[in-house]
Amino acid sequence: MPNQVLQGALLILVGEALLAIMGAIIKHLSQELPTELIVFYRNLFGLFMLAPLLYHNGLSSLKTHRIHLHLLRAAVGLTAMYGFFYVIAHMPLAEAFLVKLTTPFFLPIIAGIWLAESISRRNIVAIIIGFIGVVFILKPGTENFTPVALIGLGAAFLAGAAKVCIRKMGNTESSVSIVFYFAAISSLLSVIPLFWAWQWPQAHHWPWIVLMGIVATMGQLALTRAYRIANPGQIGPYVYSSVIYGASLGWIVWGETLLISTLIGSAFIVIAGLWNIKRQ
Repeated sequence: MPNQVLQGALLILVGEALLAIMGAIIKHLSQELPTELIVFYRNLFGLFMLAPLLYHNGLSSLKTHRIHLHLLRAAVGLTAMYGFFYVIAHMPLAEAFLVKLTTPFFLPIIAGIWLAESISRRNIVAIIIGFIGVVFILKPGTENFTPVALIGLGAAFLAGAAKVCIRKMGNTESSVSIVFYFAAISSLLSVIPLFWAWQWPQAHHWPWIVLMGIVATMGQLALTRAYRIANPGQIGPYVYSSVIYGASLGWIVWGETLLISTLIGSAFIVIAGLWNIKRQ
């Protein structure tokens, strides 16, 4: 259905643009507010946005048989969020988004170890090509080595583990319960670091905090809608628009430029991602 593919592609482009704006807001707020505080407000807004969903589906939709997996998913997902937010604050936006795009390369490895799923030859090739790209971005052994990107890789691994958690419990848990328990548990856990990192946002911070919550929620809704109406294999490549958005915002707002090695690494990661998506 061409119209659905076109709509899905446009929704991906819009969703990634909104999430890129969220990244820029995070980078802006990180200049004056600690990462712990930004993560807390991001989760709090996510929890508030679930109210209409709960009203529509009722409390019965929250019934769960695997609370331990919800706890695990929230723990690793929240840790990944801290890592990504930190990387966004300390790396050029385009590079931060590139590191985040390595998450799909960890998925088959984690699923193979945890769920005993087979790893295809195409997956192996994609993983190798993708991590060659990561080496170009990290630039190990040179004066341009980017150690903060290692935090991003760790966050990408944990984000992959969180996604495998969803697959593990998907046969018994509803979508509503999966989304709710992540938001609720993450909101509670993200309060803990505030005991040593609390800082009252000033008046000029609040519009940015509110905007961050709005664009993040709208971006996630756009991506969710896109994958519901169109084949992920056909619209998946459009997620790489996030790198273009990130590079553009980074250049316009902060004057960030990318090294040739980063551009080469970008090409490897995009090629690996497209190669992996083609299989689907």
